[in-house]
Amino acid sequence: MARESDKLELHGVENIPDDGVLVVTNRLSFEDLLHLEKLLEGRKLVYLIERGLDYDPLLQAHLDKVDVEAMEFSSDEASRDIFKKELHQCLADGSIVVFIPGVSHVRAAQVVQVPSKILQFLTSAGAPVLPLFVDHPEDSALSVEDRQSVERIVLSFGSLLQREAANLANFTENLLIASEKAFAERPLLRSHLAYEILKGLKKNGTTNKYIDGFDGGELRFDKLLAAAIVLSKIVKKETSKKRVGIILPPGKGGIIANVAVLLAGRVPVNLNFTAGDKAVESSIRQADLDKFITADPFVRKMSSFNWPPNRELILLDRVLPAVKAKIVVWLGLSKIFSPSMLATLLGVPKKGGAEEAVLLFTSGSSGEPKGVVLSHRNMLANVNQFGSRVDLKSTDKVLGCLPLFHSFGCTVTMWYPMIEGVSVVTYPSPLETAKLAELIEKHQVSLLLATPTFLRGYLRRAKKEQLESVKLVVTGAEKLPKKVAESFESRFGKPVLEGYGLTETSPVTNFNLPDEKFDDGVPEVPNHRYGSVGLFIPGIAVKIKDPDTQEPLPVHSSGMIWLKGANIFEGYLNEPEKTAEVIQNGWFMTGDIGRIDEDGFLYIEGRLSRFSKIGGEMVPHETVEDHINKALGTTDDERKIAIVGVPDEAKGEALILLSSDPEIDLHELRGKLTGEGIPALWVPKKIVDVEAIPILASGKLDIKNCEVMAKGGGGG
Repeated sequence: MARESDKLELHGVENIPDDGVLVVTNRLSFEDLLHLEKLLEGRKLVYLIERGLDYDPLLQAHLDKVDVEAMEFSSDEASRDIFKKELHQCLADGSIVVFIPGVSHVRAAQVVQVPSKILQFLTSAGAPVLPLFVDHPEDSALSVEDRQSVERIVLSFGSLLQREAANLANFTENLLIASEKAFAERPLLRSHLAYEILKGLKKNGTTNKYIDGFDGGELRFDKLLAAAIVLSKIVKKETSKKRVGIILPPGKGGIIANVAVLLAGRVPVNLNFTAGDKAVESSIRQADLDKFITADPFVRKMSSFNWPPNRELILLDRVLPAVKAKIVVWLGLSKIFSPSMLATLLGVPKKGGAEEAVLLFTSGSSGEPKGVVLSHRNMLANVNQFGSRVDLKSTDKVLGCLPLFHSFGCTVTMWYPMIEGVSVVTYPSPLETAKLAELIEKHQVSLLLATPTFLRGYLRRAKKEQLESVKLVVTGAEKLPKKVAESFESRFGKPVLEGYGLTETSPVTNFNLPDEKFDDGVPEVPNHRYGSVGLFIPGIAVKIKDPDTQEPLPVHSSGMIWLKGANIFEGYLNEPEKTAEVIQNGWFMTGDIGRIDEDGFLYIEGRLSRFSKIGGEMVPHETVEDHINKALGTTDDERKIAIVGVPDEAKGEALILLSSDPEIDLHELRGKLTGEGIPALWVPKKIVDVEAIPILASGKLDIKNCEVMAKGGGGG
């Protein structure tokens, strides 16, 4: 990275060629243009503008100057040959031709602000193309960030695409890589999660709160901070271990516990109390835990849970009432001292960076749970990335019912709201949708987060007027069935916005947002496309590779998804070999197969573990399930089937159909599938009858148990 001034940050300037080149950018304001002109001083510049588009008045006035050379173009097919000829004439004398995007309708923190039709036209002109990512960090900064650190312009040049490599797919890939480089340098990412939480809780102390939907109690941010400070001192006395276990559902107690552990200089580990005993024991052993924060009522309610010995439990309902006077004192002190002074008093570092901040465990859907080490950098990056795109106001409210051991519940309903200043309505279970609908209506919730499994509950138990206040319905963790999406929008008038992320990505990488309707003729850059998991949030780069050879593929092709960004985890806990398998040169192999369309929307076509290699062909389990449901005239609303791959001597693998419906006849099903033109390799070899298809608490298919059933299962 090089910096010309406090106002300008540069990346990739070494990629600017001495010869003529077409610079294609994601956005360009008048101020950006002035910085670019200064950077390219001494080179001949020709500006490329699209005929008939509106431009910012200052920019237009600059282009109209006598000494400024500009070339108009039209992106229709009929004008292509004329455009190519004029462009190549400019490039022949060594000119740098700079494309200047016109005004378009975009949402907050949208990475690419140019319609893909124009980008496709420009990148297919047979000219060398230099991608340029322009960023204004202040547009996507969190409210706690120092304004001086974000008030700058970033110019990040991607790799030069020679004529034969210049196309939309390569441009998109390299522009996102340039955007990731720019985002990775943000000062926020060097900070400490606890310090940013201190700043957020103090800044929004009396205006925002956590509302407990279970007991009706409210916890203002300033009171949350005071209680967490006092509890943090208890945590310090109770254990010298690096990590502290938390066994609580979403609610005031769980929030206080997590903040307290961070303020104590420890790492919070929210344990999945819905997992089996072996998975929980494995997580405790891996994390080396000796103390667990919980509450007496929850211990009694979860009597079947294999609780640690009483001496290892810190019971909130016992310790907090005993220190009420200290909480009152700290409530007063926290109002007096600045966040910086508070941090010094409490021994909270202001720098965290790549150090471990949070430890989460994977669901164990395909094996023993793995400890995912998430750093301060990871957490703060994703809070910024998600927050900048969702763009909620301080008056908005989030429904916080996803478990705190779930990565989405952890980042989006815990860290994000308290840092950015958004109130949260909590409830201990996402399954009680009738009660949740009441809470949404009562508290005028704006953001509803759910899995498709939980959305079905709203369809059965919620009334339309109860969800009237909801602005965004975001879903993830499992594939969004078309019928669920259509039924939900028809019933409540709210589109379901599918997103994507993994525990290893902190978790959010993509999500759809509603497209607004405009009638002014100004181009619109889409934010929503059904069937996709949305556009990439800021600061994430993507590559697509062949899952067998790992050879790079165009991003518009189907293959293994690799991601890079400040939100990518640091590695698996005490598992260097497993970490090395999925992180290579900073790139993370997601394990998912997918592609990107021309507008930048990501489509997930299946988990690699949900593909079978049969006779040399990759067969997607989820697609086969869709074909079977269609052939049987059933839906995926209530999961009754699952496809599993098992070893087969003749073809490498064979498909087994797990079914909880004893009426399915394999011979009849084969006839229907082949009649629909389904390849023979995709037809299940046999049926294994089961009482129910195993599902995890998150709504995901329990792949590990499905495989056990398929390999040891009953009749066909």
